[in-house]
Amino acid sequence: MGRKRCVGGDGSKMAAGCCGVKKQKLSSSPPSGSAGPGGGGSGSHCGGAAGGEPGALPPPGGPRLNGLGGLAGGAAGCALSPPLPPSCGGGPAGLSPPAASLLSSPGAGSVGPGCRKMVVSAEMCCFCFDVLYCHLYGYQPPRSPRFTNDPYPLFVTWKIGRDKRLRGCIGTFSAMNLHSGLREYTLTSALKDSRFPPMTRDELPRLFCSVSLLTNFEDVCDYMDWEVGVHGIRIEFINEKGSKRTATYLPEVAKEQGWDHIQTIDSLLRKGGYKAPITNEFRKTIKLTRYRSEKMTMSYTEYLAHRQHHHFQNGIGHPLPPYNHYS
Repeated sequence: MGRKRCVGGDGSKMAAGCCGVKKQKLSSSPPSGSAGPGGGGSGSHCGGAAGGEPGALPPPGGPRLNGLGGLAGGAAGCALSPPLPPSCGGGPAGLSPPAASLLSSPGAGSVGPGCRKMVVSAEMCCFCFDVLYCHLYGYQPPRSPRFTNDPYPLFVTWKIGRDKRLRGCIGTFSAMNLHSGLREYTLTSALKDSRFPPMTRDELPRLFCSVSLLTNFEDVCDYMDWEVGVHGIRIEFINEKGSKRTATYLPEVAKEQGWDHIQTIDSLLRKGGYKAPITNEFRKTIKLTRYRSEKMTMSYTEYLAHRQHHHFQNGIGHPLPPYNHYS
């Protein structure tokens, strides 16, 4: 505690390095043949696709994220009772509350530091699947969910297949009300991640959805002052052309890739478009913000089971219209 709260990031919509990047060799010089992202325009992305590498973020200048939705001291929010997710208007029925297996996983109803319950929940992943499903099948958008609508910076990540390859990841450092934010970034990450073609119906059964809510933003004076596997980091630096650039990784990235602090920083610099040799003196010029996230992941199979469970709990014996495709 006692650290200055961060200017939580950009006011524009943006994406950030989240997950699914391939293992890469890191060095202090640019990788041969690599084409890093261009200037700091909007629409840059997260963890890579085939051969993929995380991208840079647009330049900062957005509103401050003081308190992150009014959560004093960076707390992640109060306890929530398990709500029922919405149904697609004119289409499928809603979902039941999460099963015990989901509630016992990190996320909804789990107890975090300080004996508090986390804000992120399985219902948020269900809602993202609702939004995508209704969009792909032409149903009306789902009704507003019953989980909290407090504002948070957020990311929606899609992975696919047994090896959980990245399929899309876009989010924002501007705090958004969760109902509208998850609606928007569900479809943005699924359909408008420029590294991938828009998602199709056929891919639905193999998808995994992750919702990350970002909290506890802190500016730090030392670029090494963060913990691998605990903190996400966002760096701001001046490139060799004198332009301000930013890039970020969500907390899980460095640990999943097996990177230490220096490897993670250097990877972010490269993905932010820095081409010159990276020296320790240059690393010391970086402005670094560390943050944490609450994350929940759900597979499409789990989502479908929860939907059908609620459907049959209500005594409806016939398949839901959108599921005729899978019956």
